[in-house]
Amino acid sequence: MFQSKVSGVQVLGKVVGKQAEILTPEALTFVAKLHRLFNPTRKQLLLAREERYRGIQAGDSLDFLPETAHIRNNLTWRAAPPAPGLVDRRVEITGPVDRKMVINALNSGARTFMADFEDSSAPTWFNVVDGQINMRDAVRRTISFTNAQGKEYKLRADGKIATLIVRPRGWHMEEAHVLVDGERCSASIFDFALYFFHNAKAAVAAGFGPYFYPPKMEHYLEARLWNDVFNVAQDELAIPRGTIRGTVLIETIVAAFQMDEIIYELRDHSSGLNCGRWDYIFSVIKKFRHDPRFILPDRSAVTMKAPFMDAYVRLLIKTCHLRGVHAMGGMAAQIPIKNDAKANQAAIDKVRADKRREVLAGHDGTWVAHPALVTIALEEFNQNMPSPNQFFVRREEVQVQAADLLNTNVGGKITEAGLRDNISVGLIYMANWLNGSGCVPIHNLMEDAATAEISRSQLYQWVRHGARTADGSVITPEYTAKILREEAAKLDGKSYPTLDLAVKFMGSQMTGTRYDDFLTTLCYDSIVKTESGNSKL
Repeated sequence: MFQSKVSGVQVLGKVVGKQAEILTPEALTFVAKLHRLFNPTRKQLLLAREERYRGIQAGDSLDFLPETAHIRNNLTWRAAPPAPGLVDRRVEITGPVDRKMVINALNSGARTFMADFEDSSAPTWFNVVDGQINMRDAVRRTISFTNAQGKEYKLRADGKIATLIVRPRGWHMEEAHVLVDGERCSASIFDFALYFFHNAKAAVAAGFGPYFYPPKMEHYLEARLWNDVFNVAQDELAIPRGTIRGTVLIETIVAAFQMDEIIYELRDHSSGLNCGRWDYIFSVIKKFRHDPRFILPDRSAVTMKAPFMDAYVRLLIKTCHLRGVHAMGGMAAQIPIKNDAKANQAAIDKVRADKRREVLAGHDGTWVAHPALVTIALEEFNQNMPSPNQFFVRREEVQVQAADLLNTNVGGKITEAGLRDNISVGLIYMANWLNGSGCVPIHNLMEDAATAEISRSQLYQWVRHGARTADGSVITPEYTAKILREEAAKLDGKSYPTLDLAVKFMGSQMTGTRYDDFLTTLCYDSIVKTESGNSKL
């Protein structure tokens, strides 16, 4: 058993090799201090989320908050200017914290790289701690990797690598392998604190800084909590306040009504907002899953042209540029398709059109999930955005009301093909996640937890309300269970050793009764392992 040597801190996961260099007494003391200071507030804010949903169920409407109108209506305040390495963010690549992927992303030609401890990583203990080793080596530019075949990966010799940004896990997640005073450590604080403790000063010395992507927020008070964490962390390490930057993913329908407030709370640390489109769609389904008026058609029919998505994009760009920060676009899920030139060209064309739409709308940058797509995105932004950003595109003509953000009149149909695709994607993704992989190519799309969340949430919604497919079939628990068995039968148990467990979890979400807040919290205890090998702490 690894001995933390820190009072009140227990490390229950197995610590191997260089992981002990991350889990030092000094680093764990830092983690514990932040957890003790801020975990009570985190738990209160999570309870407030539940209370807010009960209000929506009871008929409360979502709207812009009257108590913060003075923040929205004051047109004079601005957030911090862009920090070093974050002035030009025209293309950001994202991906898990796997060592080879980190090297490929840094070398990709993208301006920035979001290293993801959240939706594209399965938070096994090994993945989380090894990811911190990879972050440390990336910041110091010493990272390299040799695969089993002897192929070497190292950073490009010209030094032109992407600026590193880290996405910690959201406020809802906990790190079961580390206990502070007997309770699970906040996963957000664990990820943030270890990265900041080991790398903040080195990042500044390297010419950039400790930059983050706080995810899954639902309220400006959650942004205030991040700001408090940032301030205390900087004070503890004698780093000037304002050195940290955080780009907030607007990926919940509740947060869409509080964009000004979120930037305001983080204004000394804000580096903008991002259209986290897939989680945003998931959030709309989740928050209104009880209401048949919000039933959405096949996932493929819910595009950025949908009224609620278009309104959210326009409001985000206007808000960010008024406050002097980046308005980042989202992720196109397409990936290159091998051995099918026609299908590959169709995928590339979709990515190109998506990036052109974003830059012409006024976004300052965009996301891609694959190095091969960096050039495509760069071409569109270089052609249409010759300046480092376009804060000057103020979109003052935009007037978005609450009804616009809630307009889910999408059109489109629910089809058996769409139903089957949701079950297939959810099942394959869960099986991979339970086996330690959080970023999975499925049916020529790069799926992560956000897209899998859409799949399982739509299934719940359709079954609960007895929705009908285009051919008139009622979507019942029996109907979805039959398709689940058929899709599971197509998969090889040797390739998917956790298939039976994935079937169990997926099936639990398709009855119209049980609905877990997050796929990741539903499945997490199944990947928790102590040093002795016991699971489900």
